[in-house]
Amino acid sequence: MIRRKFISTRLLKNGMKIDQAIVDGTGRALIAKGAFLDDFQIEYLQDKGVNGVYIQEGEADPEDLEEKIQIPQYTKEVIAKNRVEDRAKVKLSESVRKRVGEGIQYLYNNTEDSGFEESTRNIANELMNAIFENDAVAVDIGMLKVSDEYTFKHSVDVATMAMVIGKKCGLNEGELRELGIAGLLHDVGKSKIPNEVLNKPGKLTDEEFALMKQHSLFGFQILKEKHTFSDAIMRGVLQHHEKINGKGYPLGVGEEKIHRFAKIISVADVYDALVTERPYKSAFSKRDAVEMIMAMTMELDLDVMKSFLESVILYPVDSIVELSNGERAKVVENSTQYVLRPKVVGIRSGKVYDLAGDLSCASIIIL
Repeated sequence: MIRRKFISTRLLKNGMKIDQAIVDGTGRALIAKGAFLDDFQIEYLQDKGVNGVYIQEGEADPEDLEEKIQIPQYTKEVIAKNRVEDRAKVKLSESVRKRVGEGIQYLYNNTEDSGFEESTRNIANELMNAIFENDAVAVDIGMLKVSDEYTFKHSVDVATMAMVIGKKCGLNEGELRELGIAGLLHDVGKSKIPNEVLNKPGKLTDEEFALMKQHSLFGFQILKEKHTFSDAIMRGVLQHHEKINGKGYPLGVGEEKIHRFAKIISVADVYDALVTERPYKSAFSKRDAVEMIMAMTMELDLDVMKSFLESVILYPVDSIVELSNGERAKVVENSTQYVLRPKVVGIRSGKVYDLAGDLSCASIIIL
């Protein structure tokens, strides 16, 4: 059961979920409602003299939510008749989440450690096991949370998505393991960026942005100095911000010179960054993020983009969505070809909306 509670900013802790938006004088959202607070955001609230905020405690029980919505019996029967389980998704147990979260945090804070490579491979193996344990072919981004600190959560999200995308692209197990390592370490160069630049809540200056753009080069140098990582891993880290039109960084190389690992990591990196709340920007909805990805045909590899769209589940079966026609609906089946348009059943009407296959539903979208 979810409860709303007012709490002094002195008592805020990393990972608490804020239940109000924090805005500046112009109305710009600095911290969005529903964001999981990190140490930087808590310190920001305290420095600005905010005495207290509302937070959320507890979690919504799906059965309670269904009861609250009061799904008619007829609709329940229609849902049961049309419901098709999602394809196998990556599942991380609580123990694995804890080990992976703590492991990646240690690595980013201890890049000089003698066991750096071994620790990285152990974390990649944890993710490999999660993918192959149930022959996972898809990922639900909302279920990946391993840490409340952005850099570490982002690294694991990107690595996991990249491995699932890579599997869809036909990479073998050895290549997937290497890709996972590159995904985990793609932002390790940010350990060389000052925190005041890395977590700046406002727009970066030209000098700060130029420094930030060097993080992939810094990461490459960290790995190169260890003499233990493959060329594929190092190029995945170095080139994950390169674009196929040659307008990326740090080298500005074109499609033919960008390593396959970097092309895969780039798509996962862009998507996860778009849907994640940061001190300087609000999170985009999963739907908007996917549409933005689909529009980046001049920047992202098309084959990788296709594999990404077939690998990510935005609306898991049984989730409740709002339709543009005003009706609330329950998702009953997803389509690998049309990630934004699952089959749903209207809760009030019991009507089946096949958003991908029924032309009469062409004007209806999920909000």
